[in-house]
Amino acid sequence: MGMSDFYGAGDDTESIATIHRALELGVTLLDTADMYGYGRNEELVGRAIADRREQVVLASKFGLVRDERDPSVRGVRGDREYVRQTAESSLRRLGVDTIDLYYQHRVDPTVPIEETVEEMARLVESGKARYLGLSEAGADTIRRAHAVHPISAVQLEWSLWTRGLEAEIVPTCRELGIGIVAYSPLGRGFLTGRFTSTDDFDDGDVRRAGHPRLAAGNLEHNLALVRALEELAARRGVPAGQLALAWVLHRGEDVVPIPGTKRRRYLEENVAALDIALTPEELASIERAVPADAVAGERYPEQALGLTGR
Repeated sequence: MGMSDFYGAGDDTESIATIHRALELGVTLLDTADMYGYGRNEELVGRAIADRREQVVLASKFGLVRDERDPSVRGVRGDREYVRQTAESSLRRLGVDTIDLYYQHRVDPTVPIEETVEEMARLVESGKARYLGLSEAGADTIRRAHAVHPISAVQLEWSLWTRGLEAEIVPTCRELGIGIVAYSPLGRGFLTGRFTSTDDFDDGDVRRAGHPRLAAGNLEHNLALVRALEELAARRGVPAGQLALAWVLHRGEDVVPIPGTKRRRYLEENVAALDIALTPEELASIERAVPADAVAGERYPEQALGLTGR
């Protein structure tokens, strides 16, 4: 996402080099969506994998609709016509015949989930998608969707500072045998410790203004949690971000975090989190440093939060 939108200016040359380096390091899952950069991100990913498609598990998403005149204005569509239309557009931009994992990005409250998934299932039948997923869906919605066609993965925000899914949604996914893809596992970069002020973000970065957890008052509280995490990371001799990623990786074999980056050096730092083995005592120490529900502020601004469906 950040390569084309939301987190300041991008550099396509570095972005493609970063994707290629990820594949060299053994990363196989690439996650994009039709709304990232109004389709430009799918085009970028398509160029990057054009000569190495067989190395990639390619995931994309549909359903969030942005107003081109005002990018902050968003809606949700899950009707049959839109499913068909947007899938064809994504395949064209990606330059592929099949999307390996196709998600509904946000659930449309005006369309029964059964109707949306029935149409998504037709994409599987026609070979345009291999597996289906949902993003930011509640437990009941996941059950209803899975009854229509197997849901292979649910993408949810999960990190040390976002844990609301653990009570109901994670157990539901595990009961049904659905994999969990954890997005923003670094708390939108905040858990790396690199940011101490909104001034640290580039112009055009959505985190610079309007994010509740970075607002005055909340920011100071949340920085204290990051400092506590940094102290634990220093004892292990690793960056705080690696420790935060290792914590997500330890949630279970069915959990795949997708830390976003647009630079090779941060990619390599993220991948190194795979080498960190945490004992039960260390996991407990991390959770004491950043307790569940200790973060101040909502995880999204009000308008975006209203689109999560849970």
